[in-house]
Amino acid sequence: MASESVAADRDESEAASDPESAVETARRQLYRAAAHLDIDPAIVERLKHPTKVQEVTVPIERDDGSVEVFTGYRAQHDSVRGPHKGGLRYHPEVTRDECVGLGMWMTWKCAVMDIPFGGAKGGIAVDPKRLSPSEKERLTRRFAEEIRDSIGPNRDIPAPDMGTDPQTMAWLMDAYSMQEGETVPGVVTGKPPAVGGSYGRDEAPGRSVAIVTREAVEYYETDLSATTVAIQGYGSVGANAARLLDDWGATVVAVSDVNGAIYDPDGLDTHSIPSHDEEPEAVTRQSVPHTITNDELLELDVDVLVPAALGNVLTAENAADVRADLVVEGANGPTTSAADEIFADRSLPVIPDILANAGGVTVSYFEWLQDINRRSWSRERVNDELESEMLAAWRDVRDAFDERDVRWRDAAYTVALERIAAAHEARGLWP
Repeated sequence: MASESVAADRDESEAASDPESAVETARRQLYRAAAHLDIDPAIVERLKHPTKVQEVTVPIERDDGSVEVFTGYRAQHDSVRGPHKGGLRYHPEVTRDECVGLGMWMTWKCAVMDIPFGGAKGGIAVDPKRLSPSEKERLTRRFAEEIRDSIGPNRDIPAPDMGTDPQTMAWLMDAYSMQEGETVPGVVTGKPPAVGGSYGRDEAPGRSVAIVTREAVEYYETDLSATTVAIQGYGSVGANAARLLDDWGATVVAVSDVNGAIYDPDGLDTHSIPSHDEEPEAVTRQSVPHTITNDELLELDVDVLVPAALGNVLTAENAADVRADLVVEGANGPTTSAADEIFADRSLPVIPDILANAGGVTVSYFEWLQDINRRSWSRERVNDELESEMLAAWRDVRDAFDERDVRWRDAAYTVALERIAAAHEARGLWP
């Protein structure tokens, strides 16, 4: 394992600068998990790299008749446990390396949930706010054609991400199906239920955050009814987590959107506050005792902090000022490596994103099962199955946390890596 130790040391030194890239983070977490396990170094070496990265040009005709060319990517990390799985994002800052790093995260996330998928990620470097609905449709259909040979229900299954939504997935599924000459609903997940989507898919990441928060609060021997919660971000993840925790008896004292946060120490009526999907940027327009900044929300004296908006919001600059007793990651990568070290020094537990927000990929798996079997599930069944899967994953990670005496993040990654390594050992290396 000497070569891994050198690589790990190098990666840790790179991580000292804040923030790090998605690839650097994913590789650093791989090395940390491998250090706790007896794994063939050759498998770790393989997992450092994606299986395939496709870069395509996506030309479209704009509504004014002009032609603009965008760049798209699909990074497939590992498929040893099943087809690749991961979102497609439309965002100006989409890059090859970002897709590779996020694809690696998806591999870990699927494995920690014990879902038979591997990781992938993709997207187009474009500002979706600059696209009309018809332009976005043309962009999606052309992108579907460019990556058609790389995706499929048994090969690689995209899903919504930043800047994309169920309608985007419906267009992509239709474009793929038209070229295949048959309807193939299982090529994507996160579709509208009318075309094979699953009930409960949109709410699933927030629901899983709420479930894991509830279990973590119980683990630390605190009553949820006596727990205060602050949630940064009131989109699909944050709003659904807030409302469920509110229903289960927690006191949600602060929520936010891009314009700022609202705070009431006596608790907010989360169901009366519109989510971003229901009414964009409506949080700060509510009548509440206090309006604060997003940065101030992160430093509130609460029992649980849920960063559910963007990545890299908990950093070396503010980690010492976080006063929560527990952090549950709702967004992907909200905690930088430097902040992680500070939290560890302070013995402040952080429940990682690959467990907490894994409800999305879990219900995507349910959707895929429904599509390939041509049999839909009720919302109640979806939620019951999600509860069962999240509790099983929580117990696996909790047991690793207790037995190995590691951080929560390391516990989750060791569970994931152990499963991936076992699959690689069983399948071997193609000559």
